[in-house]
Amino acid sequence: MADSMIELAGGVFSMGSNDHYPEERPAHKARVGRFRIDRYPVTNREFARFIRATGHVTAAEQAADPRDYPGADPALLQPASVVFVQPAHPVDLGNTHNWWHYLPGADWRHPRGPASSLQGLDDHPVVHVNFADALAYAHWMGKDLPTEAEWEFAARGGRDSGEFAWGDSLTLDGRHQANTWQGEFPWHSLDEDGYRWTSPVGSYPPNGYGLYDMIGNVWEWTSDWYQQHDQLQSKPCCAIDNPRGGLRERSHDPRDRSAVPRRVMKGGSHLCAPNYCKRYRPAARMAQPIDTATCHLGFRCVERG
Repeated sequence: MADSMIELAGGVFSMGSNDHYPEERPAHKARVGRFRIDRYPVTNREFARFIRATGHVTAAEQAADPRDYPGADPALLQPASVVFVQPAHPVDLGNTHNWWHYLPGADWRHPRGPASSLQGLDDHPVVHVNFADALAYAHWMGKDLPTEAEWEFAARGGRDSGEFAWGDSLTLDGRHQANTWQGEFPWHSLDEDGYRWTSPVGSYPPNGYGLYDMIGNVWEWTSDWYQQHDQLQSKPCCAIDNPRGGLRERSHDPRDRSAVPRRVMKGGSHLCAPNYCKRYRPAARMAQPIDTATCHLGFRCVERG
């Protein structure tokens, strides 16, 4: 799967949405150039090959430097990552700590916590990779991470309208088109699509460009720094050429979590539900701290030129 890429000619498309979350507004015309993009998200099998070849150690497998976090509880500095833990009953949706837990021993080899493994998950998307981990893999492959505009252009599959990447209905002929949450998030999952967690890549129909899992399964890193769409220098008359978000890298104090730079992640995940985080759409976007890895965030790569 690593060498399976789709070439896209690029073009003009409607980026963003005026109909959903504030960070998606305003919808605006954008133009991207020709590029090639992975048909599937990077899998555990592919990432393991990278680890064997390079000896790369992911951020989740390393202890945090106590000099960066003076006064922090030493238990919070050991190797760990963020894992979804399903509550047994309804909880306050305003407090994400009700389902997100920072678990020591969680990493890409142990995606659901220290007692878990990759057994049976070779063809699932790799998770628990932060931005630097994803970029290291991309560069090892001679590739890059997509810009937000490239990613959204690809995810639309040639459609410039529609609620979802495949049309206006969440299902087609009763069949789920992506790995998302059915039921009331975060405590009640109906598992109508057959998956409680991630699914093997390619388990759902491809979009119009032949790309799989652009929506649902796992969120995906892009190379753009996060900024609001209304900060783009756009003109009503014309498309923005190859728009990039927040091109300048910013320094930050790691002790201040609000100051950690954020990149854009796209696509939604198996944890997105109608009652919470309805972001299984091409226009959806979220800001993700570059140093943070989670159990529902992966990536895919692009080539240009």
